[in-house]
Amino acid sequence: MSTETLLEPNEIQFPELGWKFHIDPTAFSIGSLHIQWYGILITLGLILALVYALPRMKRFGLDADRTIDAIIGGVIGGIIGARLYYVLMRWDEYKGNLGDIVNTRNGGLAIYGGIIGALLVGLIICKIRKVKMLPMLDITVIGFLIGQGIGRWGNFINQEAFGTNTSSFLGMTGGTIQRTISGEMQIGGDLYQEGVNMLWEKPVHPCFLYESLWCLLGFVIFAFWSKRRKYDGQLFLMYLAWYGAERFVVEGLRTDSLMLGNIRVSQALSAVIFVASVILQIIFYAKRKRDPESMVLYASTEESHRLIEESRRKSMGIKGADAKTGDDDDDDLDIFNDDDDDFDESELDNDDDDDDDDIIEDDDEENDDSDANAEDNKDNNED
Repeated sequence: MSTETLLEPNEIQFPELGWKFHIDPTAFSIGSLHIQWYGILITLGLILALVYALPRMKRFGLDADRTIDAIIGGVIGGIIGARLYYVLMRWDEYKGNLGDIVNTRNGGLAIYGGIIGALLVGLIICKIRKVKMLPMLDITVIGFLIGQGIGRWGNFINQEAFGTNTSSFLGMTGGTIQRTISGEMQIGGDLYQEGVNMLWEKPVHPCFLYESLWCLLGFVIFAFWSKRRKYDGQLFLMYLAWYGAERFVVEGLRTDSLMLGNIRVSQALSAVIFVASVILQIIFYAKRKRDPESMVLYASTEESHRLIEESRRKSMGIKGADAKTGDDDDDDLDIFNDDDDDFDESELDNDDDDDDDDIIEDDDEENDDSDANAEDNKDNNED
């Protein structure tokens, strides 16, 4: 790459890997409306999260029909929270032009603000809809990992959220990245004021890639562990530690961190979240070891089974009092009986064979008795 000429704005390169891409941040336009890849990828992440989570609600003891309201509210709260968090941390840039606050097509969403907003609104609706919060948090964080893993590629296309210069084989560069560095290294630029020394000619850390891979790996691990969780809220605490650890490291590499004085806000928050999560997990582990009965999964409770069964009956068109289950219902909780999953048809065949053998043996015994009676009658007649 020439050190004298900037790349085209939409060109992205991984020099050590020999990869080159030309990607326009605008996916397509409808009249004067420009649809950005950033928004498409976030939407895709959301859809994939829903596709994964909704069919698995029953595993967590939740009724999918009740949770959908909380999910919709969480999505809205997440978008608003992510934007407000970002704007508040960069208020000097927006206070003179309030109209830009609602323009998110070119980025400007803070993940921690999104998490806070989604949890705040989602949990309020859970309270209203009588959805248990801890199991809901467990399945939600798995969806978060999917959404974050996919959504981070919007930063790749926008050439943002990159790190300092690196000689790593994963180092990336691009026309927009070079122009950003060149501009901010000028007197009065953000990098200049922060004392960060960067060269626009050199590759930078692809922070989006680090976080995307970490989140997708977390999704695989959490999806596997979801069948083995020991108490409600365990996956949520694991997520806080998992994401907090990664974000603390990666945030230290970034050049666009939201600052509060000399403190990187997201890095400090990540450290607090990680430590708090580890402490709480140790406390709950000790409590469960001491008294296992005090931390029974909600999915194993009668209340969970009853609510899901009622929802199933309503979906079948059963309304009113007939949709409610009682303690004496013969088919109450039948949908939770896992014995059928282990059913082996060969056992039925063997049982049938055994029954046939018993019938044959019984017939032979009856024939033997009849022959014996006939002989006795014959002897009596001869006498």
